[in-house]
Amino acid sequence: MTVGVIQKMRTGLGPPVTYQLPIGESLIELNTLIGHELQITFAGVINCLACGRKITKSFNQGHCYPCFKRLASCDQCIIKPELCHLHEGTCREPDWGQRHCLQPHVVYLANSSGLKVGITRATQVPTRWIDQGATQALPIFNVSERRISGLLEVAMRQVVSDRTDWRRMLKGSPDKLDMIGERDRLLAQASTAIGEVAKVHQDGEVVAAPVIPVCEITYPVHRYPDKIRAHNLDKTPRIEGRLWGIKGQYLILDSGVLNIRKFGGYQVSLEHQT
Repeated sequence: MTVGVIQKMRTGLGPPVTYQLPIGESLIELNTLIGHELQITFAGVINCLACGRKITKSFNQGHCYPCFKRLASCDQCIIKPELCHLHEGTCREPDWGQRHCLQPHVVYLANSSGLKVGITRATQVPTRWIDQGATQALPIFNVSERRISGLLEVAMRQVVSDRTDWRRMLKGSPDKLDMIGERDRLLAQASTAIGEVAKVHQDGEVVAAPVIPVCEITYPVHRYPDKIRAHNLDKTPRIEGRLWGIKGQYLILDSGVLNIRKFGGYQVSLEHQT
């Protein structure tokens, strides 16, 4: 039995993607547990991932309410990067903003539950793609900071979704796409909106991504569920089931799926048997 506070799974590109689950001071190699019966039990205690204090309710995937209101990483501009206000001098944590927002970002296309556009820090490639359960991904722009990547994402949203349907993503692999062809098609359709963003920024702040092979991602899934049932540790503190696979930040069990990231900071015990 392993006991401790859980955090989002750590990943490696593979193939297939490799997963490690942080529980307290331990790192559980999850790929080796696929096919095994698991028991995950919530102890009823949550620790804020930022300050560590015990809480009864989690905000923004593992934070106490004061940290949720105080931290720049919990601000609305994390969800809507086009609203980044660091340049206005109103960031909750300017030093954090310098380290995370005023850094190179990538605007990309991904195939997860279908084609979508997204953004991430350059250092988070391919982690971000894996966390979204993408099976294919392709950078389309390299930009100098987070806010610009958000503005480009807004421009691209006119012609392609920026959302992942997590239920559809967990039911199987999407049809393989011609990502290069899709990129060219969407860039042509959104050219006017993209041009409006590019023209108000300096040379070098918005650059077309270099031509590279499409990133193909496979996941350690032996079987996908026919119907998606989401486990909730708040409602059902003990979860049991055979681990069928792992995709995105989800454990796929024969009894349902568990979003590990959603329950970051929860104190749990993990047991397994063949």
